[in-house]
Amino acid sequence: MNNSVTNTARLLGAGLRALLVLTVLCGVLYPLAVTGIAQAAFGDKANGSEIKDKSGRVVGSALIGQSYGGDLHWFQPRPSAGLGENSVNTQYKLLLSGASNKAADNPDLVKAVEEAKTKVLEENTVPGYTPEAARIPADSVTSSGSGLDPHISPAYADLQVHRVASLNGLPVAEVRRLVDEHTQGRTLGFMGEPRVNVLELNTALKDLKQG
Repeated sequence: MNNSVTNTARLLGAGLRALLVLTVLCGVLYPLAVTGIAQAAFGDKANGSEIKDKSGRVVGSALIGQSYGGDLHWFQPRPSAGLGENSVNTQYKLLLSGASNKAADNPDLVKAVEEAKTKVLEENTVPGYTPEAARIPADSVTSSGSGLDPHISPAYADLQVHRVASLNGLPVAEVRRLVDEHTQGRTLGFMGEPRVNVLELNTALKDLKQG
């Protein structure tokens, strides 16, 4: 009987020691090490790829697109089929990732694209500049697969330059310079397409407007 109690106590003690050691190793030291390496080597990405204005205030993430509520003073993102309201907690609006999942010949999609094309032409027609209907970029009238794409093509950004310059009282050359400065090339020179991060571009535009 005494041997049984002693063995049980020994096993419990060994189990508790193992639990303590593994808790410290896996629950404390390992997370601290991974967090430290991430902060040291990939600080920006580890913190959510935050975008800050010149005052240091965080205005969003470079990974998620934002809606500008149709305020044409700003560069507009591509249409977002994934934007929607949270139906559970109505205190906040959440970004819901998703595409329309409609085929290219779907009548509703065709109609939506035609309407979007008309809207883009109307919104970006300003005194001295009229966009060419045949050169409307595809990303100005269609959403991405996620619906949350933070980028637009350089062609779509360029299409908006005259409108943004006109509404903000800025020289076209200055606004186009901002677009050029925020145009990213292909990853490693061959992957993907050139792109412009809309939030980064609008943050720079805000800083330019404020002088």
